[in-house]
Amino acid sequence: MSVFDLLTMLGDGRLHLSGIVKLAPILTRENRDELLRRATYRSKRQILELVAELSPRPDAPSVIRKLPQRRPVPGSGAPLGPNQVRPVAELGPDAVEASPTLAATQGPNRAGAGLVELGLDRVTPFVPPPAPSRPDVVEPLSPARYRVQFTASARLRDKLERLTALMRSEVPDGDLAAIIEQAVTEKLERIEARRYATTSAPRKELKDTDTVPTSRHIPAAVRRAVRERDGNRCGYVDERGRLCSERDRLEFHHRYPYGMGGDHSPANLRLTCKSHNRYLAERDYGQAAISRRSAKRASAPPAPSPPG
Repeated sequence: MSVFDLLTMLGDGRLHLSGIVKLAPILTRENRDELLRRATYRSKRQILELVAELSPRPDAPSVIRKLPQRRPVPGSGAPLGPNQVRPVAELGPDAVEASPTLAATQGPNRAGAGLVELGLDRVTPFVPPPAPSRPDVVEPLSPARYRVQFTASARLRDKLERLTALMRSEVPDGDLAAIIEQAVTEKLERIEARRYATTSAPRKELKDTDTVPTSRHIPAAVRRAVRERDGNRCGYVDERGRLCSERDRLEFHHRYPYGMGGDHSPANLRLTCKSHNRYLAERDYGQAAISRRSAKRASAPPAPSPPG
């Protein structure tokens, strides 16, 4: 396979540039055909997992460390008002020499003179933009192993320390990854129980559930079955056969619309992300009808709080 072949795959969408960059270090004459075949139409995340499978790295250590504080601006003293600037005398000779404009306005034998004397005391100061926040990192290291990195608040650090102390009997070595995984699992189980009726002891199985709709409420057994079948992700497939990878804000979508007589059977339902759910609803009911319904919901007053 030549560079021309890679450009062809890039042009027709089988590969993307970021994927090629990640594959390049492990691409050889021996594995190129199989590797590029497996990478075809894959997302960046999937390609990173493929690279981790073929070139695994050791686990990252569990670390909690305080980030260094941002260095103050040189010469800064008391906070400035909204329309004030620091007098040149406070900036020091280094700042004056570094700035041709300030050096010119100072002139010879003007030590201690400030911008106020030049009639510039109302000049709006330059406010540097805030430092960009560090992005969260979820990076595959090897098959089924990931490095997770994020910036936490002091409150979260304290909570993790308290949780570690309370879970010593369950996690004797205090492994942070094991503690976080257990805490996330418990939270996830509670949320999925509300959203998808997930439970270890269901009151009614799917075979015992009536899927003929009497309202928009989808039976619990059906929600469990659809969620398990669709794997907690959007089930929309485009015209090229690509499955949407979105997992955020999933909604149940009726293939044959409920408003047109569609039932609540698992075959007639699938999980979709918010964008694809709206797209499919506009295709079924028309864009104008969905826009009117959205506007009506937005203008509706909030539901009253329950008493007590």
